[in-house]
Amino acid sequence: MFRIHPFRARHGAALLLGPALLLTACGGTGKGEAGSGGEKSATAGYPRTIGNCGHEVTLKSAPRRAVSLNQGTTEILLSLGLEDRLAGTATWTDPVMKGLVKANRSVPRLADNNPSFEKVLDAEPDFVTSSFVSTLGKGGVATREQFEKLGVPTYVSPSDCAAGKDNDSGGDGSRSKPLALDTVYGEIRDLSRAFGVAERGDELVARLKARVRKATEGVDASDTSLMYWFANAQSPYLAGCCGAPGAITRAVGAKNAFSDDKDEWPQINWETVADRDPDVIVLGDLTRKSETAESAKAKIKFLESNPSTRNLTAVKKKRYILLSGQAMNPSIRTVEGIEQVAKGLRDFGLAK
Repeated sequence: MFRIHPFRARHGAALLLGPALLLTACGGTGKGEAGSGGEKSATAGYPRTIGNCGHEVTLKSAPRRAVSLNQGTTEILLSLGLEDRLAGTATWTDPVMKGLVKANRSVPRLADNNPSFEKVLDAEPDFVTSSFVSTLGKGGVATREQFEKLGVPTYVSPSDCAAGKDNDSGGDGSRSKPLALDTVYGEIRDLSRAFGVAERGDELVARLKARVRKATEGVDASDTSLMYWFANAQSPYLAGCCGAPGAITRAVGAKNAFSDDKDEWPQINWETVADRDPDVIVLGDLTRKSETAESAKAKIKFLESNPSTRNLTAVKKKRYILLSGQAMNPSIRTVEGIEQVAKGLRDFGLAK
């Protein structure tokens, strides 16, 4: 439990009056407000309710001081041009995606990893988003109920609670059904609607779909097996069948070396990897420092020196494809992952 000191209690009471007061106090019309892009005002069409992971999220007006607790939701909000309505971000595995550097620079970073509940409340949020159920759950920043008791609505990426996702199965959870890109597109539409910029959401989804079509046109890698390594050298986290790597693999028509594992990121020993002997290894190129072998450089050094891995086909032929950590999570950058994997397969001569 988090202790709330007297100032926090007063702050919570103010939040219960709703985001409308914040709009009155702040005034003005920034480029991120509803009003640009065809929307009439920051209050038109509110209150509005969005169904999200078993919760009903009701917004009295368009958020003005949102806090995004994971890089995935942050990059969606920045892509929607909402940086001036972000009061803080947290939990980064990679540099911000290309094209968003300037926008991201203007937003306070509360923490590189999970911030404390107090730190988030200090930002005076009127809306809190996260990419994972665990971020807004026990052991995370705080529960959704803790925020909602203070009048702060919350939103979790639907990809982490989609049909077939079991977050109670240990580790990063498991999936009995493959993740579809439509779930990521649905998140974009939810968030754009929450902020009153639905047209921007539709335009962003259309651009992403066009990129996927262009990247995968004519690609057939049905005879190629891929292995995705996120992090950890001693007990590596490798992609199971049905998360974002599964969506990437299906898009390029390839096979996942561990398609028989339902866990999102099972930890699999190197001897088993040697038995599967993938044609290509997709490496997470992370900048965080919470696990061993985070960067692609460290992963390659390990693969080429470890007795269990140095004779793998992909290692001997140096068939490595580098992806950001965010591209390997269900996010807007999964599209980037499809583009990079398709290009890598073409470059290796493995895509018909």
